[in-house]
Parts: sequence; C-alpha cells; structure tokens
Amino acid sequence: MWRNTRSGWGLVSIFLHWLSALVIVGLFVLGWWMTGLGYFDAWYNLAPWWHRSIGMLLLFATLLRLCWRFIQPTPAAQGSRLERIAAHLGHTALYVLMLLVMVSGYLISTARGRGISVFDWFEVPALISHLPNQASIAGEVHWYSALALMLLAAGHALAAFKHHYLDRHDTLTRMLNPARSRRR
Repeated sequence: MWRNTRSGWGLVSIFLHWLSALVIVGLFVLGWWMTGLGYFDAWYNLAPWWHRSIGMLLLFATLLRLCWRFIQPTPAAQGSRLERIAAHLGHTALYVLMLLVMVSGYLISTARGRGISVFDWFEVPALISHLPNQASIAGEVHWYSALALMLLAAGHALAAFKHHYLDRHDTLTRMLNPARSRRR
C-alpha cells in the first residue's frame, strides 16, 4: 500500500499530494495576509519567517515527491484521449508552477546574500544573490505564479469532482483511499 501501482496511488504519493495541497493553500493565504501587515504589527517579522520556513520545507517535500514520482509507476489516467492529454499537461503545469513559486520565493529571501533560516533548525544558504533587481523581479514572479497555481489547482479540483460525480470514474477515490483503488 505504500507504493503506486498501475491501478492506484500508494500511501506515500497520497500523503505528499494532500500535504502539498494544504500547505500551498495555507502559504498562499498567509502570504496574501502578511503583505498587508504594518511595520508595528506583532506579526510583521514573524509571518514572513513562518512563510519562508514552511516554503523551504515544502520545496524539499516537492523535490522528494518528484523523485518518488519518477521511480514509481503512475496509475493510468481515465477519460477520453483529450482528457488524458489535458490531465498530463495540467499535472506538468502544476509541478512547474509549484517549483516556480518556491524558487522565486527563495530568490526574494536570498537577494541580499543572507540564507534562509528554517525554523532555526538549519539554514539554507544564499546560492544566488545580488542580481540586479533580484527581489523585485522575483517578487513579481512569485506573486503571479502563485496566483496561477491557485487557479490551476482550483481547475484540478473541479476536474476531479467532474470525474467523480459526472463521469463516475474512481479518479478521486484513488487519491483518497489506496485500498479501494487496488480492488479493480
């Protein structure tokens, strides 16, 4: 049940999928909220610290997720040929946008040459810094790619509901319960 099969997702893939979904939505809400904080607000420094720390942990989890995906079989997509192509392109775009959001966030945080402290447990070094307008450009990329990620994730969820309720496929069930998807 830990590993994927051609008929269903394993527990590792399911856990990383739902953990990523919750964290991404949470980081988007936190990021949006913290941009409106005033200098004298108690959360002015704390909210970005949480945002950066969780974002870096999500980046590591996403890299782990991609490695796991490359070494595990992918369950067969359901639907028409067009739907299967759209699903493949949509999943690819989700991964690209996730990485773009996280790398641009890293570039914002390291623009002045300082690493990122992750909950004071360890520091991620500033490998790229002091580029012209690095923080500003990365900030624009971060914001717009995060918006695009939220829109695409909403479309992803709507497609899952469409497959589940209208088409009566087990697409959503496979991502919720690995035991049910292996009975096929």
